[in-house]
Amino acid sequence: MKNFGSLVLAALLGSAITIATYQWFGKNGNHEVKIEHISGTPASQVAYRINEKGEAVPLDFTGTADKVTKAVVNIRSTQSGNVSRERESNDPIQQFFFGPNGPAQPQGPSVSSGSGVIISTEGYIVTNNHVVQDADMVDVTLNDNRSFKAEVIGTDPDTDLALIKINQKDLPFLSFVNSDDAKVGQWVLAVGNPYNLTSTVTAGIISAKGRNINIINSNNPASRNNRQGSTAIESFIQTDAAINPGNSGGALVNLDGGLLGINTAIASPTGSYSGYGFAIPSDIVSKVAEDLIAYGTVQRGWLGISVQSVNADLAKQEELDVTEGAFVGDFAENSKSAAKEAGIQKGDVVVKMDETPIKSSSALIEYVGRKRPGDKINITVDRKGKMLTFMVTLKNKEGKTGTVKREEKDAVTSLGMELQDVDAKKLKALDLNSGVEVKSLSKGKIQKYTDMREGFIITHLDNVPVKSAKDLNDLLKKKKPGDQTTFEGVYPDFPRVYMYAFRF
Repeated sequence: MKNFGSLVLAALLGSAITIATYQWFGKNGNHEVKIEHISGTPASQVAYRINEKGEAVPLDFTGTADKVTKAVVNIRSTQSGNVSRERESNDPIQQFFFGPNGPAQPQGPSVSSGSGVIISTEGYIVTNNHVVQDADMVDVTLNDNRSFKAEVIGTDPDTDLALIKINQKDLPFLSFVNSDDAKVGQWVLAVGNPYNLTSTVTAGIISAKGRNINIINSNNPASRNNRQGSTAIESFIQTDAAINPGNSGGALVNLDGGLLGINTAIASPTGSYSGYGFAIPSDIVSKVAEDLIAYGTVQRGWLGISVQSVNADLAKQEELDVTEGAFVGDFAENSKSAAKEAGIQKGDVVVKMDETPIKSSSALIEYVGRKRPGDKINITVDRKGKMLTFMVTLKNKEGKTGTVKREEKDAVTSLGMELQDVDAKKLKALDLNSGVEVKSLSKGKIQKYTDMREGFIITHLDNVPVKSAKDLNDLLKKKKPGDQTTFEGVYPDFPRVYMYAFRF
């Protein structure tokens, strides 16, 4: 009982203390919850990086993002609606209303979007070839929402790069940096317009270098059947910075805002970002852009060899003494191989070019892809355990060392037409004063966007009389991208006027 009484007394005493404390704070305490807001930025950063001067600076993306977004543009490519051809109609009524091929069912224009990077104050913009390929109109929207028509200066399907230009000056631009100096694990930013979300910036690291994912020219039978193998140049920078559809042609930059590459592709089971993005290295981009500006076409040096990356299996199969490098499997046809002429043999393993180590076929292709015909390279090979070095003078595709000139097509040929002048007797029989006959049609805009037939006699272009094939070609040369063009004429076997229109 004595113990029980002590317990009761302790309990009563505790309750009294609790009640007293509660009453004290109830009278004098503050029940309001106060949340403090501190203005400004934190005084310290969690992470640091080393800048180009070797200084430790806070890891901050804001300045780089502000600089880069001003030089990344949105590109809108438009293809005119295709015209589906119906079987030729024998009904004169159908022919009168719809032309010799019967009624056509035009489809709507195809519009796609991507990104581009301004690389010059003069308005030159680098993007992917697949962004502007086969486009009839290319529109560029700047970061400040100004919009301009662009001219396609040139394309290079082998690298999936294209160069376009807008008629503006004093534009913000990005400078190239040496992509060879980029390191795996280095911070990078990807800037572009995914899903039409303009000026989007994402951050990540370089995950790998020298990636070959076999996407360029993968649908080109001529490339696949080439004895030298694919002509594509693939040695991508891989990054985990988020890249999605619409980012194609955008910038991959270092934290100083230097252009490291052009974002081109993703590897994904869904078609959206899953951690694997790929960019064309800046060293390839700058070379292609410079060639297109200076020559109108890419000046590509060729070794004239077929190579594959060395791995453990190949090393065992070919009894090689190395497990890295580019294995020489074959040479170009017609003895046009610069490597063969210099003394390189089948079975050699290329391990170094000049002072650059070569650890894979991608590395070899990338290095040669930066060179032009006539350039000389010191190539070191492993031949059955013996190191040999050869001086190789690169050639062009024709087996020569000179500059390749751009194939100039006249305006008529570029549309897919072959014309011939019509003699005066035939014109008189058709009651025409002048005209030129469409001798043949091949792949081109006329065949793609109209239902014109061979034998059509063009009498007018945009209401201007056409007197000869040369006359028509001269008129077409004056056309600019986006111009509406109308051919007017007749078919000898059906006496009525036809008109065919399309956009340049």
